[in-house]
Amino acid sequence: MEYTTYKLSDILKIGNGKDHSSLDDGEYPVLGSGGVMRYANQYLYDGESVLLPRKGTLNNIQYIKGKFWTVDTCYYTIINQEKVVPYYLYRMLRYLDLSGLDSGASIPSMTSKCYYGIKIKLPSISTQRRIASILSAYDNLIENNNKRIKILEQMAEDLYKEWFVRFRFPGHETTPLENGIPKGWEIKRVDELAKIKAGGDRPDICEDVITDKCKVPVYSNGIENEGLYGFTDVAEINKASVTISARGTIGYVCLRRVPFVPIVRLLSVTPNMSGISVYYLYYMLKNDAVIGNGTSQQQITVPMLGRKKILVPENSLIDSFTAKAENIWNEIDLLKKATANLIKQRDLFLPRLMSGKLAV
Repeated sequence: MEYTTYKLSDILKIGNGKDHSSLDDGEYPVLGSGGVMRYANQYLYDGESVLLPRKGTLNNIQYIKGKFWTVDTCYYTIINQEKVVPYYLYRMLRYLDLSGLDSGASIPSMTSKCYYGIKIKLPSISTQRRIASILSAYDNLIENNNKRIKILEQMAEDLYKEWFVRFRFPGHETTPLENGIPKGWEIKRVDELAKIKAGGDRPDICEDVITDKCKVPVYSNGIENEGLYGFTDVAEINKASVTISARGTIGYVCLRRVPFVPIVRLLSVTPNMSGISVYYLYYMLKNDAVIGNGTSQQQITVPMLGRKKILVPENSLIDSFTAKAENIWNEIDLLKKATANLIKQRDLFLPRLMSGKLAV
């Protein structure tokens, strides 16, 4: 396969993002270096573009098609499509390690000059299109799985709200209210129902990717990839639990169904034997006005969470909800595994396709 070497300056023009604070809400995505921030009523560019981070997460190169706005932490590009297929360029730049070009000090940053100087080798435009078609097919499957996951997650959350927020649970017609709650339900503190543990230091043995020795996930208070930090060899939490970010991304709640290790700034909440379900606990904390939707507090502490009072339905109702929620989450896990395999296959094909080792 023959290649032509270009600088990025030969195949695209870089546009600067702009402030979005004066824009009204609307239909067009507003993107920064971390992804979509909001939707606005105006757009900055219309077309296929590769978005290049200016500050922040420099590896988060994005592809977008249509009308959009970018903020000042993110460049957009006007691409010469006679020389390069935008999606092919996106995949190539994602594959390259650009971290060595960081021109920032305390905050990672890149200038347009640095980007313009990057050299890449491109095959013919027809070959690019064929490769892009193969890779985008994987992306379409991944996107469909992610949509199905969101639908399933929403189904479980809607069921929680229907039964335990709106009180339209099975048998609600014949269940009287006492002091504003269904008869037989109780109010209890979280520390009566679960063990709360603050995350510790990063394990001494910790790998960035899963290995034969390190298979136990390590979670931080981050949001990306549900806070996955790495993998270690021994779990600290061995029962299904809920985690809550205690600082930074305060109030971010996740359900953990496999043994794991929480590290600093992350609280784990593990139900005890009182009959409370991890699924009920997860949706209750996720929908809490203070915890699940963020808080004005600078941090959430173990005593603060332990003192929190929550509504506890009758065991039979929790058991019924748990059975339904567990079935939904089993489907979600199967889709997540399928998605992980698709990503792995796509990323294995990527260098072979672009190098010409795999014919297209």
